[in-house]
Amino acid sequence: MASEEIDTVPADDLIGHSTNLVGLPTRILADVAFNARPRPIHISGVLEMNGGLFEMLDLASDLGEAGEAFTNYMMAMFGIDLEQREPGDRTGRRRFRSSYLRLIKGWGYDSNSPEGAVLKGWVESRFGIFPTFHKARLVRQAPNAWATYVAEKMSSRFHNNSILAQLDLLYEFCQWALRRFAFPQESHVTLYRGVNDFDEHPIKAKLDRRNVVMRLNSISSFTAERQIADCFGDVILMARVPREKILFFNTILASHPLKGEGEFLVIGGDYELCVMP
Repeated sequence: MASEEIDTVPADDLIGHSTNLVGLPTRILADVAFNARPRPIHISGVLEMNGGLFEMLDLASDLGEAGEAFTNYMMAMFGIDLEQREPGDRTGRRRFRSSYLRLIKGWGYDSNSPEGAVLKGWVESRFGIFPTFHKARLVRQAPNAWATYVAEKMSSRFHNNSILAQLDLLYEFCQWALRRFAFPQESHVTLYRGVNDFDEHPIKAKLDRRNVVMRLNSISSFTAERQIADCFGDVILMARVPREKILFFNTILASHPLKGEGEFLVIGGDYELCVMP
């Protein structure tokens, strides 16, 4: 599919809530103007309530040490290491407490999984940005699709261990790591995504033969490697993503489920993108 053959798909006007937890109106945060000139944002209360973590991170000499410190902090705070499991039920079966790593693993298998719904719900809760797709396009005329998304994002099996607070910490650690070690001099990161259609990311406007304004899903997978993106679709989306819109990136931790694809998890909204065949 050549980029000049792409038709504009009217984007639904559902952008998000009027409130969020980052102190910036959602329509500003989700606009292309924010992406062009981003400003630092923080989730309310996370830095203040976890000062010890960030004091410890400031002692790290490289990203590897920082990642190890973050992992140890999360294990201690939320009991998510292999030895700290929830008590067994009447049958004696035991299950692990919900963790951000479990969500990332589920996302890696299928972004439309229940784990994916929880991640999209976290973006909605913290940044106010609605998802555009979860198993189906999420528009005003699709109440059944919305009902499925809401049921999965609220699933009790993922909300038994302060999972949204875990994701808050992951985001703030990611922001710290991007500024301190990964991309200290860059305000944006050039990333790529392979797609076969535009159901998940409706096009709002065509700027020229290759450049469009597209509404990205509330959270989407990108990669820093063009050749990896080629494996996932016939059309490649290239975006300059501000650091403030990145939840997770490939080298942030020494070991995680998305290592093989150089993956970045990008928070959505309206983006100017280059569409390449």
